[in-house]
Amino acid sequence: MRITDEQRQQIEGRIRAAIDRLLRGELPQAGKCDVKTLALEAGVTRAALYSTYLHLKEEFERRRDQLREAGVIADPRDAQIDRLKQRVHQLEQRLSTLEQENADLTVFRTQAVSRLAAQHEEITRLRAAVASASNVRDLNSARDRAPQR
Repeated sequence: MRITDEQRQQIEGRIRAAIDRLLRGELPQAGKCDVKTLALEAGVTRAALYSTYLHLKEEFERRRDQLREAGVIADPRDAQIDRLKQRVHQLEQRLSTLEQENADLTVFRTQAVSRLAAQHEEITRLRAAVASASNVRDLNSARDRAPQR
C-alpha cells in the first residue's frame, strides 16, 4: 500500500518530534536514546526507519552523537550510570579508609591489652615482694601496738 505525500509528511513530522523529545531527555519508562525507542515513540517500525526514513534515522544518530561528544548526555540512564559509578568510587575510598582505621585500632587494642597485662604482672610481683620482705612493717599495725599517752 502506497502512502500519500501528506501521510509521509505527517510520519516524518512524528519522527522529528520524537527525535526532539528523545534528545531533550524525555525518554519513556525503560527507554533509551536509541533507534528502537525512536521508532516506538514515532509510531513506526524500525524497518521503516532503516528503509523509508533512513535520512531521519541518520540525522537522529548524528545529533545524538554530537550531544554526547559535547558532554551533554541525552540519555538520563547514562547520567545515572555515571553518578552511580562516581558514588561507587567514593564508597570504595571510604571503605578503604575505614578498613585502615579498623586495622590501626586493632593494633592499638592489642598493644593496650598487652601493656595492661604487663602492668598487672608488675603490680602483682611488687605486692608479693612487699608482702615477703621482712624489713617492711605495716605502719597501721605498729600504731595499734604503741602505748597511748
